Amino acid sequence: MNGNISAWAIRNPIPIIVLFIFLTAAGWVSFVNLRINNGPDLDIPAVMVTVTQPGAAPSEMETQITRKIEDSVAGLGNVIHIRSNVSDGLSTTTIEFEFGKNVDRAVNDVRDAVTKIRSDLPGGIQEPTISRIDGIGAPIVNYAITSKTMTDEEISWLVDNDIGRLLLSVHGVSQVTRSGGVNRMIRVNLDPDRLMALGITADEVNKQLKMINVNRPGGRGTIGTAEQSIRTLGSAHTVEELRDTRIVLSGGRTARLADLGAVDDGAGEKRQLARLNGEPVVAFGVVRSMGASEVDVADQVDAKLKEFLKEHSNVEIKLVSSQTIFAHKSYKAAIEALLIGAVLAVLVVWWFLRDTRATLISAAAMPLAILPTFLVMQISGFTLNNIVMLGLSLVVGVLVDDAIVEIENIVRHMRMGKKPYVASLEAADEIGLAVVATTLTIMAVFVPVAFIGGIPGQYFAQFGLTVAAAVFFSLVVARLLTPLMAAYLLKSHGEHNVDGPLMTRYLALLNWALDHRRKTVAAGVAFFVVSVLLVPLVPRDFIPAGDRSMTTLALELPPGATLQETDAIAMAATRILRSRPEVTSVYASIGSPTSAG
Repeated sequence: MNGNISAWAIRNPIPIIVLFIFLTAAGWVSFVNLRINNGPDLDIPAVMVTVTQPGAAPSEMETQITRKIEDSVAGLGNVIHIRSNVSDGLSTTTIEFEFGKNVDRAVNDVRDAVTKIRSDLPGGIQEPTISRIDGIGAPIVNYAITSKTMTDEEISWLVDNDIGRLLLSVHGVSQVTRSGGVNRMIRVNLDPDRLMALGITADEVNKQLKMINVNRPGGRGTIGTAEQSIRTLGSAHTVEELRDTRIVLSGGRTARLADLGAVDDGAGEKRQLARLNGEPVVAFGVVRSMGASEVDVADQVDAKLKEFLKEHSNVEIKLVSSQTIFAHKSYKAAIEALLIGAVLAVLVVWWFLRDTRATLISAAAMPLAILPTFLVMQISGFTLNNIVMLGLSLVVGVLVDDAIVEIENIVRHMRMGKKPYVASLEAADEIGLAVVATTLTIMAVFVPVAFIGGIPGQYFAQFGLTVAAAVFFSLVVARLLTPLMAAYLLKSHGEHNVDGPLMTRYLALLNWALDHRRKTVAAGVAFFVVSVLLVPLVPRDFIPAGDRSMTTLALELPPGATLQETDAIAMAATRILRSRPEVTSVYASIGSPTSAG
């Protein structure tokens, strides 16, 4: 983009104007459609292994299942962390792999490792489930639901069946979890006396229920010229049908299940609790999918819940916590910093040029360079997150550098008595190579940042490419549009040379530095050495700590602790926290949340 291109742009203004109108419009549309997030999504390949053994104690699950699974996957390549969670009859192991590991390959590796030890696992377990993890960390929003007319069982069923399915229909929702409440359970309480009188054992009844209460394929049949699939339907649709199930006794006799004991439709044992400010509630959280916007998902969930409340006036849903509040505040703060930086840059340009038209032409480089950058971000799949907005705020002053150099040189030629058109042609040709070299140097600094490996690379890939794109478009503006606008919009100054008081002092200082070269070099070296010595004193951290007005406290009791003991400790912690004047609310989730929907 040397002076010849600038000269062509000055002589052919229509194509250049059309080009920048298109880039500006496309950039604005991209900006409106870009998703807002707290930060870039960390694409961590992770696989979950779930094993269920009804009735097994946590200690048995740990020794007989969890440890064997951990040992089998520990030898896989690129494994970073292995985390396991064990509860009654359930073992969950999460394996995290290094960045760059193909997640499908990771799933296959884990499946092969578990298959090799399948014969060493207890025979009573259900088939292990191996699945990739698509959700992003903890829930982005948590809600508490209460009702004055519904029981915990009814609220839990409402969350699992209605709210869970409703929210899973929202694009970007990966999982809906429920904390507190109870699970629905059909209990069959057998009467020992009746069993003994009829000559059957509880184990035989259990086996028959498992065999009878299922639906199985029955092959195919022909009806006329059409073929029809046949299925054997044996599962009970209602509790009454289950009570009427016939149990085979010895001697060819049968008896109704209800004659052997009581069949009740009720709630299972409480294995989790949720409290809001010490009061028991049923809560649910929403986990977003990889690549989905936190803000978009939270807004859609909120809209769905408002529609749900219109049809269910007997319940009340309260927002407990939301990560999107911080995302909104960060986004607004970044936009504010970007605007303030732009205004200050314009004021500085005006202070030195003292020409309103020249200042406005230079300032136009900022929006005209930033808006096309949003188009590049949308094409690249980026989001409006803290890292990207930090990059744009950082280079907001750099974006006008090329335009300032161009316009200042044009103004200098105009003060030599030249017309704006001629001054623009000659000035652009004079410094074209220097402007291009300067911009490419800045891009050469930021582009390699996008190729950093590991977790920092996941964060700074968008940072480096966004900054490089913005700087590139600033070069395009400076080489094409700035000389064009100067040629047609600036007014002739006449031949004069005016140096303000600031420039006069600067020139005096420059002359002193040139006359005392040794002292100047020595001062520069001393300043550099002192700067290097201060580096060890600067705190080191990957990401600066942020104040989200929320603190998470994790409490873990010794193995064997009951739910009631854990609840008592959580209540004590709640009372301590609520005694602090700065605390507005305390939400406690006790036990492992279950999936809803």
